Amino acid sequence: MKLETIVAPALVLAAFFAVWELFCWVADVSYTLLPPPSAIFVAIIEYREILFMHASQTLLEAILGLVWAICLGVGVAVLLFSMPRARAGIYPLLVLSQTIPIIALAPLLLIWFGFDLVPKVTIVVLYCFFPIAIATFDALSSTDENAVDFLKSMRASRYQALLFVYVPSALPAFFSGLRIAVTYAIAGAIVGEFVGAYKGLGIFMLTSANSHAIVLVFAALFVTVFLTLGLLAIVFLLERMLMPWKRV
Repeated sequence: MKLETIVAPALVLAAFFAVWELFCWVADVSYTLLPPPSAIFVAIIEYREILFMHASQTLLEAILGLVWAICLGVGVAVLLFSMPRARAGIYPLLVLSQTIPIIALAPLLLIWFGFDLVPKVTIVVLYCFFPIAIATFDALSSTDENAVDFLKSMRASRYQALLFVYVPSALPAFFSGLRIAVTYAIAGAIVGEFVGAYKGLGIFMLTSANSHAIVLVFAALFVTVFLTLGLLAIVFLLERMLMPWKRV
């Protein structure tokens, strides 16, 4: 990774926080409306134990949802690629499913499965499944058939063609879809917690907002950003490990 890719965003972010801090100080904005970044970081340190407890729950929901989304997304992509007749019936329904606002399903999932992990994990799966499935399917469909024919000429099996041609060809698109899914994962878990939960960053935000502790709402938002960046960093490392031939 080039140094510029880290330094440039860091400088922009530092400038943004400096302007934010200066505005709150000059305009004398109330903490109940817009707390300055310094107050938010102090709140994160002071409430670190409570935030850690809620963040751990949200992270667990996000990771479980991501794992299921990857399994289902890749499975459906392979199914659509391998069975053209099934593709004709399933693919339009897959696209149509994205017209349903997932947040509208949250109360139903709460009624069906209660306040435990299942409804929150299900919401994360619904958020993350589509980009993984579509990206993987498109990559499999655009695989170089000349390479496949070359392996077949050497009497390679369908499994060997899948392992040595289709999978390496689909990995870049898969990780592109996974990066999109990761940005949805934490947010999806929080959406589920908004509807109903015992703990998690979503319920922490709601209780803080109801108590007019806006600085704690921002603290939870900052933690949400940190968690998402952490998941993205893990995806980046996995991409480097599984695709050493590609500079990312």
